Amino acid sequence: MADHQRARIEFDPRFTVADVPERLFGSFVEHLGRCVYTGIYEPDHASANEDGLRQDVLDLIRELGPTMIRYPGGNFVSGYRWEDGVGPKEDRPRRLDLAWGVTETNQFGLGEFMKFCRTVGVEPNMAVNLGTRGLQEALDLLEYANHPGGTYWSDLRRSHGDEEPYGIKLWCLGNEMDGPWQIGQRTATEYGRIADQVARSMRMIDDKLDLVACGSSSRGMPQFGAWEAEVLTQSYESVDYISAHAYYQPEGGDFASFMASAQDMELFIDGVIATADAVGAKLKSDKKINISFDEWNVWYQHAWHEAEHAKWVEAPRQLEDVYSAMDAVVFGSLLITLLRRCDRVTAACLAQLVNVIAPIMTEPGGPAWRQTTFFPFAEASKFGRGKVLRVNADAPAFHTERFGDVAALHSVAVANEDGSITVFAVNRNLEHPLTLEIDAASLPTFSDLTCSTLTDEDPNAKNTLENPTRVAPKANEDITVKDGVIAIELPAMSWNTIRIA
Repeated sequence: MADHQRARIEFDPRFTVADVPERLFGSFVEHLGRCVYTGIYEPDHASANEDGLRQDVLDLIRELGPTMIRYPGGNFVSGYRWEDGVGPKEDRPRRLDLAWGVTETNQFGLGEFMKFCRTVGVEPNMAVNLGTRGLQEALDLLEYANHPGGTYWSDLRRSHGDEEPYGIKLWCLGNEMDGPWQIGQRTATEYGRIADQVARSMRMIDDKLDLVACGSSSRGMPQFGAWEAEVLTQSYESVDYISAHAYYQPEGGDFASFMASAQDMELFIDGVIATADAVGAKLKSDKKINISFDEWNVWYQHAWHEAEHAKWVEAPRQLEDVYSAMDAVVFGSLLITLLRRCDRVTAACLAQLVNVIAPIMTEPGGPAWRQTTFFPFAEASKFGRGKVLRVNADAPAFHTERFGDVAALHSVAVANEDGSITVFAVNRNLEHPLTLEIDAASLPTFSDLTCSTLTDEDPNAKNTLENPTRVAPKANEDITVKDGVIAIELPAMSWNTIRIA
């Protein structure tokens, strides 16, 4: 057909980029909207377990496959007193949450979060408040969480029912401290100095921690680059990661540029790496700072900012974006970028996990279901383990207003530990299907070849309470093998998981 296009990729299992880090498939639980309350935690729900966690949600989280969960924020953490969320629930104070304009009941806190992590089998990632609080409070929290016993804070944890320390290894030193929306916003110099002090002091308690300094809140911030340079100049030898946050949405009906959102994410990563390495060179350090991309997603921020919001209510419906088939394909392309750059992006968190710009939705007292974005994450977490391979690609381009000409094919290949190979491939072109040819000459003999494809004739098709299975991956049987070349037909606007075993 005249409109049909072809792309070709080749790779060799002997040539790799990096091992896929376990932390790359993280997610995020913030005290925001219904992420916690009536999301993961609803003691009165018919499916709730003895800890008040919704079993239907736990089942979906296990299917989704996150490996790490960041908590408790996000903007929320910059006004949070962690002590409010420990001890007997009847004694916990109700507080105003200035970040999101609601009332926080503190019925779910650190102990409940740790039970949740243990139940679903994920690593905890804890953020400390460097907005309204600082060094001493961070040290108190670390002592409560990780010290075995025999001190005030560690014995307080034990009195609350947790005899064994939590052993939290990964810690975020504040959140988006460059943002004017942030409670306790700081300059780069102020933040870099406090981050260094907190990091060095936390290591006096536990020298095996991995610590994340706040990078720019987005690549679009005026101080992007300069912020990272100053923060790392202050704290380079004390921290392990610099964070990156990015959210994407269509702008002014420019859906072609939206489909190419990963171009911006790649430029973001390039800029942070270049800046971090320049600081390291200037300091004559042989240490490498990696990136924790600990907030990323599709998020329709315009809708949030344009809406009116009731003040000081409990767990209102906030940021409950309902994702389309197109959103899921863009989401999958962002995942591909994280995998392609996993030599330096060694931790990442999908923001968020339940209800709030999330792959899982719930109704209070009712069901839980998968959003369209659930499927790319679940497939990447399940099949994207092993070693990322170096891929040579040749693909036609399509034009975007924001990024110019962009390759229609966005792909990555992963050599799995069982000897199989997974190719994740997105056709970013909204109009034209694509024949993907995979040069199999360098691959071991394979006996099983499958492709799962997520797409829809209606780019705006969504999964809802009324129709929770409208969009889901389907088996793609349009595959041929001839003369050592695998050919697969990728529909326009599609996410594809190709398994070669």
